[in-house]
Amino acid sequence: MANETWCDERNIQELKSFCSPDLEFLTIKCRPHYLPREFSSIIITAVYIPPQADTSMALNELYLTLCKLESIYPEAAFIVAGDFNKANLKTRLPKFYQHIDCATRGGKTLDHCYSNFRDAYKALPRPPFRKADHDSILLIPAYRQKLKQEAPTLRSVQRWSDQADSTLQDCFHHVDWDMFRIASDNNIDEYADSVCEFIRTCVEDVVPIATIKTFPNQKPRNDGSIRVKLKARTTAFNQGKVTGNMTEYKQCSYSLRKAIKQAKRQYRDKVESQFNGSDTRGMWQGLQSITDYKKKSSPVTDQDVLLPGRLNNFFARFEDNTVPLTRPATKTCGLSFTAAEVRKTFKRVNPRKAAGPDGIPSRALRACADQLAGVFTDIFNQSLYQSAVPTCFKRATIVPVPKKAKVTELNDYRPIALTSVIMKCFERLVKDHITSTLPDTLDPLQFAYRPNRSTDDAISTTLHTALTHLDKRNTYVRMLFIDYSSAFNTIVPSKLVIKLETLGLDPALCNWVLDFLTGRPQVVRVGNNISTPLILNTGAPQGCVLSPLLYSLFTHDCVATHASNSIIKFADDTTVVGLITNNDETAYREEVRALGVWCQENNLTLLNVNKT
Repeated sequence: MANETWCDERNIQELKSFCSPDLEFLTIKCRPHYLPREFSSIIITAVYIPPQADTSMALNELYLTLCKLESIYPEAAFIVAGDFNKANLKTRLPKFYQHIDCATRGGKTLDHCYSNFRDAYKALPRPPFRKADHDSILLIPAYRQKLKQEAPTLRSVQRWSDQADSTLQDCFHHVDWDMFRIASDNNIDEYADSVCEFIRTCVEDVVPIATIKTFPNQKPRNDGSIRVKLKARTTAFNQGKVTGNMTEYKQCSYSLRKAIKQAKRQYRDKVESQFNGSDTRGMWQGLQSITDYKKKSSPVTDQDVLLPGRLNNFFARFEDNTVPLTRPATKTCGLSFTAAEVRKTFKRVNPRKAAGPDGIPSRALRACADQLAGVFTDIFNQSLYQSAVPTCFKRATIVPVPKKAKVTELNDYRPIALTSVIMKCFERLVKDHITSTLPDTLDPLQFAYRPNRSTDDAISTTLHTALTHLDKRNTYVRMLFIDYSSAFNTIVPSKLVIKLETLGLDPALCNWVLDFLTGRPQVVRVGNNISTPLILNTGAPQGCVLSPLLYSLFTHDCVATHASNSIIKFADDTTVVGLITNNDETAYREEVRALGVWCQENNLTLLNVNKT
């Protein structure tokens, strides 16, 4: 019997009963009126194990039953209570918790109450019922709900459509872009600023803004059509209660069930399609969808209004105002791009990428590539000619991403730079040019950011080098694994351009790279709070297209000086491999000392002690 104020009898279902000389139990499943959100139902098992019973057989039978029910109802709350006498269920189910810690008969705890969640009840002894020889136990609920109801989130998004694309294309097609260049009077900053401001204004005027409400328990397969049908079913139900005619309600219910089945089928086909082909990113997203995997990390909240400022100062801690920021003027850069190259780059832009600080969405660049390629080709070539990057292209908004599940210090945040999409396209063109001028033999033991190279190649090379040496007599191998902390942020631009010139790059292009890395306005955004801007002249922002290549070129001269040693690199992860023969470690130790000197000279002195 169940109290109807706690659970309706229609929501109670008997799952299994068992009776033998060793064990008696009854298991029911119920859905109370109130139930914490993390539980789908409650499965209660009343147990009696006689004193003379074979406890091993009784516990095995109980174990098999509960395991089967747990696999069927993985989100249910399990409560197992009764007279266990000498038996102990935790010997079979160690993840269950026993909540009765007081004596129930003759100074012994014979009555137990188990559940699959910690701190469920607080047990208090009470007098026996009538002539019973066991004390009664009052179980006071002590569990606190974990999943609280969250308010739906509201966000504003641009509602793009084919009509919006067509309108923008027509708008930009009839613009006289030469007037922006003439009005700027050869000032690259004013030229780029005015063009970007005009494009942003046109996008804001043409593309409508929609407010989307997202519920925390919203299924990914449910779209707007299902919500409309659900609302129609609710309306039909309320009208049917008034009129007594439930025909329309039945029709709406059938239509809703049909739409849900179709949405599930389409969502399943979408997930399964991610496992076809060679798209590893899509395959990983499919696995996340199937397993409901969610990475545990501390959310970055905007409650602390001072956090963005502290993070901005922390990320800029490598700033060195003593390094020279200007170089002697050289002849103009001979590099230039054609409108066809810029147009091709714009059409390769991912339309789902977020807009940078300039506010120009990637969708606009891709949809209007034919109309915008001309003006931005002129801006890019002017920038290369003057060896100056427009300030609006260098602005960065840092979005801190937690490195750990529990953040305890500022160093637990990774600075990800949100930069201009236009500048990413510009960088991609410059990167292709720089890569084409580099020799194929440059730094063969750097396996990151290189075509047809991966971590597997780095591991294979390391193992092959070590195992080949170990095949010889009187040999062993020493390895030093080094991980630099904030390696990209410590690049000194003045030292980088010197190394670029030694590699044969155009001095004017080196000056352009120097200007690209210096005078960068940076802010940190946490929620709705934004820090005051800082101007950075050190480092390469994480998130820029050129940064990985520039770091590889900055460290290309970090090579072994002895034939018996190798320095194998994957980005900032460095491994020194020393092949030792006849216990002579002289060359290896000299190599480590030489690496330390190189790190001092190149500002890579901060190591990640947790990974080194």
